[in-house]
Amino acid sequence: MYKVYVLRSLNHERFYIGMSSDTDRRLKEHNSGKTRSTAYYKPWKLFFEESFETRAEARKREVYLKTGYGREWIKNKWSRSSAG
Repeated sequence: MYKVYVLRSLNHERFYIGMSSDTDRRLKEHNSGKTRSTAYYKPWKLFFEESFETRAEARKREVYLKTGYGREWIKNKWSRSSAG
């Protein structure tokens, strides 16, 4: 089982999109500074995740979320969740 996840920085207006078979481990890695691209923006919190049967399906969704349309979808999800 593969998961696509979106992290939200608690101190900055940033999101990070990734893919892993173990999101708990990856979140710990992001928060410990082991991931260079996210180290400056820690701490991170899991915003949401989606599960997929295959790595190919998860990668396709990850690539979509990293497009302009995908980032807009995330921002809309964020504004709906923070409004309620």
